[in-house]
Amino acid sequence: QVQLVESGGGLVQAGGSLRLSCAASGRTFSDYAMGWFRQAPGKERELVAAISRSGGRTYYADSAKGRFTISRDNAGNTGYLQMNSLEPEDTAVYYCAASERGGYVYFTRVYDYNYWGQGTQVTVSS
Repeated sequence: QVQLVESGGGLVQAGGSLRLSCAASGRTFSDYAMGWFRQAPGKERELVAAISRSGGRTYYADSAKGRFTISRDNAGNTGYLQMNSLEPEDTAVYYCAASERGGYVYFTRVYDYNYWGQGTQVTVSS
């Protein structure tokens, strides 16, 4: 198993930046593909970005393209989501997740992921 703990959320003005971190412990971090999801009040959880085990392949939701960057440091057991040009619509609880599914690809569906962090709140004011 792997345990995930997010950090880095907070309150930021529109146009600002935040860097979310996801610290992993337990099994070897590079055994898992990783994803960042978010959930706003009254809405379903949605994928923001995903990354393969090695970090060589990434995926971004349309809402994140050009503004967010997903990355990982397998040696440091940490994943990251750099968020720039934040908008009020980005306000949500952000979750990192780990997938045990095999292969050297990323995964885009909630049910592809086996382990979840507790979430970190991101609030963007206008």
